[in-house]
Parts: sequence; structure tokens; C-alpha cells
Amino acid sequence: MLVVAALGGNALLVRGQAMTAENQRENARIAAEALARVVEAGHDLVVTHGNGPQVGLLALQGLAYKPDEIYPLDVMGAETEGMIGYLIEQELENALGHAMPVATLLTQIRVDPDDPAFETPTKFVGPVYDKATADEMAARHGWSIAEDGEHWRRVVPSPAPVEIPDIKVIRLLLQHGTIVICAGGGGIPVVERPDGSLTGVQAVIDKDAASALLAESVGADALLLLTDVDGIQRDFGTDAARRIDRLSPGEATALDLPAGSMAPKAEAAARFADGAGARMAGIGRLGDAIDILEGRAGTRIAPAEGT
Repeated sequence: MLVVAALGGNALLVRGQAMTAENQRENARIAAEALARVVEAGHDLVVTHGNGPQVGLLALQGLAYKPDEIYPLDVMGAETEGMIGYLIEQELENALGHAMPVATLLTQIRVDPDDPAFETPTKFVGPVYDKATADEMAARHGWSIAEDGEHWRRVVPSPAPVEIPDIKVIRLLLQHGTIVICAGGGGIPVVERPDGSLTGVQAVIDKDAASALLAESVGADALLLLTDVDGIQRDFGTDAARRIDRLSPGEATALDLPAGSMAPKAEAAARFADGAGARMAGIGRLGDAIDILEGRAGTRIAPAEGT
């Protein structure tokens, strides 16, 4: 079975945790151990990951150094894709005893330059702030900010992914038995010029949407969206909260879920599971990856039997 596993932000940085290299490496090691169990069960694997905190950190470092020369978001996305991919690649090689080839690929993903998301920034990047500090940062740097739970964060445009120009390279690596780490942070956002050439654009693509497109493009059998909760829950945040074991794609998209966290995962999972063939998507804890795949944990999104 070909599995695309999308690691949530908790894979490298737990909310509230200091953004140190040591913390990120330790979290990458924990993630790699969970992913190694999927490979050891006999499955082929493609790994994607988030990068919101890391992109935000790079932006802040640029502002502190030379504010007028800060790199655009597509370049910072490429930088973080390489950094995070390196950590996951090395820790996954270690977890598998160097028995299988692992490769990280910087991945361009084409978006529509006319996507309305460019007019309405919604994607969280960078650290959390209190309201006063967020307002000060927004005024100083021209940011858009939005509420994220009890805190405030910078938000940037998040256009929908349209195409993966590098898909041929990913398929070639898979054909040769390579575990591929790609489309990190939703991939590097690019747009097509009138002459057919590509150029980067100021945006951050939603990781879950990019992962669903990737899974469909490589013909994956399963898409795992791995996070820090045990699945989609009814009555989330209340004493009556309980995990939903199984949903059809239609049921998943009909749920009223938090827009900044679980809703994008449910939408991406439903989009993939609703495609041709016997596909399934699963949402749940990173440490439960193999159990989600085998139906013992998480929330499984798949067409109802007999449809």
C-alpha cells in the first residue's frame, strides 16, 4: 500500500514549546519512530509536513537583521522545507537502521494568481502573541493578524494548490523504492507566467490541501493526516467530547469544525477519499499512525460500504 503521511505542526514543535534546534530534532525523532512502523509493516511511504512556526521564525530573523531585505515567503518556504526535511530524513534513516533510501525533495506547487485567497490572508505563520504585542507587530511590519485560540498570530495568503510540477520526480523516486519527503509546508508556492515559466509568489499553501493533491497525484491508497488529537471529535472542547470512528466523505465535510485546525483536515481527507478507487484517509495522533492505517485508532474517512 502506498501511504502519504502528513505531519502536523506538532511533529517538530509542540504548541508553546521553545523553537530550538534541539526541540525540533527530538520531535523529528519521535515522528520518525512512528513513521518507521508504517514502513516496517510493508507499506511504501511519502511524508509531508508543516512549517508555519519555522517560516515565521525566519521572517522574524530577517526583520531583525535587514528589514528592507527580508526574503519572500516562497524562498523562506524552500529554506524551511530543506531544514525540516533534513531532520526527518536523518531521523527516519536512523529509525530504519539505514535499510531503505530516504530523500527530501524541494517541491514547487502551482497556484492560481487570481485565487481570492490573496485578498484575504488566513494562514497562520510564526509564533503566538498577546493582542497588544500582535497589534504592535502588525503596525510595525504591515502584517495581517488573526486570533488563534487564546492568542494572536500573523496570517498570510493561502491559495489552493492546483498542480505539482515536480510530480514526475516524486514518482521516479517511488519507483526505485525511495521514501520521499516532499511538499513540506504545503510546497513552494509558484504561479505560471504567460510564457509558461514559473515564479514564486508570496503565500503559504495549506499543508493538508497540498497533501491531498499529492496523494491523488501519486495514486496513493491512503492519506494519513497526523496531529496531536485522537481524531475528529463530536462536541469538541466539552466534557461530552468523543472521537468519531468513521465518516463518509460527505459526512466529514458536513461537520461544523474549527476553521483553523480540524476543518482543513476533514476537507482534505474527504476530497481524497471521495476519488476513484478504494481510498481511505485517516486523522489522528502521530504516534498512532500504523493503528490509524489499520483501523484501530483515529477517524477513518472512506466511502460507505456498497457505494
